[in-house]
Amino acid sequence: MNVYQSFPSFDLHLPDLSRIISRLAGEYQAGEMKTWDELDERVGAFFTSERIESVEACVPGWRRMASYLDGVTLTHVMGVFVGLVILPEFQNLSPEQQQLAKWIVLFHDVEKEARQGERDPKHGFRSAVRAARQLPHLGFAVTADYGDLITSWSEFTHSALTSSKTHSEPVQDNEKLPEILAGIDRMFGADTPAALVVEGVLLHMSIDVLSDWPQAAPLSEAEIQRYVGRHLAPLLKVMMLADNEGWVMFTPQREQQRRETLDAFQRIGRISSV
Repeated sequence: MNVYQSFPSFDLHLPDLSRIISRLAGEYQAGEMKTWDELDERVGAFFTSERIESVEACVPGWRRMASYLDGVTLTHVMGVFVGLVILPEFQNLSPEQQQLAKWIVLFHDVEKEARQGERDPKHGFRSAVRAARQLPHLGFAVTADYGDLITSWSEFTHSALTSSKTHSEPVQDNEKLPEILAGIDRMFGADTPAALVVEGVLLHMSIDVLSDWPQAAPLSEAEIQRYVGRHLAPLLKVMMLADNEGWVMFTPQREQQRRETLDAFQRIGRISSV
């Protein structure tokens, strides 16, 4: 991967959002923010209508996501950002990888829909479509095939659903991943910044890491070996660590979930080419 290929900086593109993430992370680490309600209050105070619209301009769908479930999803996403930037694994990434990880978090739940207390087993694929459509408008490079492929690829990825023995509603269809991932490579180039962002969003719901919260459509070991390469793995790792933090950062389950996620990625390291 040419991580030095030009791509837009999250921090420069969204400076207000970057500053509030840093401030919230500092307050959390200093023990000045100790509950979900305190995080929710701070997030609500920051996201004025004007600031919602500024993010909406970068990520169409953000306004809808921010209003969903009375702002629960928005507060969670901000908790994911806070969890991300304080992770030692994030600090050990290169500056370019850190920026890519932030872009992944920005898009990862933008198309999420779920009732209170439930999960949406399809939003990884849907949010990846949103990212693939929007990244070129933000300055990410595309190939000459992008314009010819994006509409059909988006429709195919949106429809990549299958029935599940454990869920009453359709879940992501992993059998369609070869075609989905091949399309990403054709539109953006393999292991380019845009491809890694879209793939990180696409697969963040596809790996089992928590015993209490199994994924609806987890990748098999063979699929992990095939689809999670050495450039994507560290980004997925911090994404999934941070995603857990966004729910449990104020609870006793935090350390247990962190250990489980790290153990899962140790297994991934043994079975894949990372």
